[in-house]
Amino acid sequence: MANVAADVSFRLSSARFQPGKPIPHENARSHENLSPFLEWTEPPAGTKSFALILEDISAPERALRMWAVYDIPPKHRHLPDGRSSKAGTEALPHGINDFGHAHYDGPDLRLGGPPHTYRFRLFALDVPTLGLTTAPMAGRVLEEAKAHALAEADLTATDH
Repeated sequence: MANVAADVSFRLSSARFQPGKPIPHENARSHENLSPFLEWTEPPAGTKSFALILEDISAPERALRMWAVYDIPPKHRHLPDGRSSKAGTEALPHGINDFGHAHYDGPDLRLGGPPHTYRFRLFALDVPTLGLTTAPMAGRVLEEAKAHALAEADLTATDH
């Protein structure tokens, strides 16, 4: 990562769910599949853009990347409800998730079994754009975000 310092003041949260608690049904792929409202605190000095990645970190082989939004302008402090479900969030660029979609795909609440943990990762970046081609894979967005990160904030949720 690029000069990443432990910045405990940079935080990501949602008014829709508490950290480590179940994600609401409307945010589940098996229900309405609406991206949740997310907001964050003031980023570190020098932040020129943001990137957001959602991963299922309980997936059996490797983290399943379910959402990637990048080149979020530095003035933003939130992403509204449902703006990335089968449509771009305020025309922000999206990476292709592991389901093959360039939009948000939430947890599947029909799966049963042990709870899965979902991690929303927000990167404060030192560049105004990641310079990625149209619709890169979410993994590529994550690699580039890590390479340019000034700080990272995260928020976890479960499926039950």
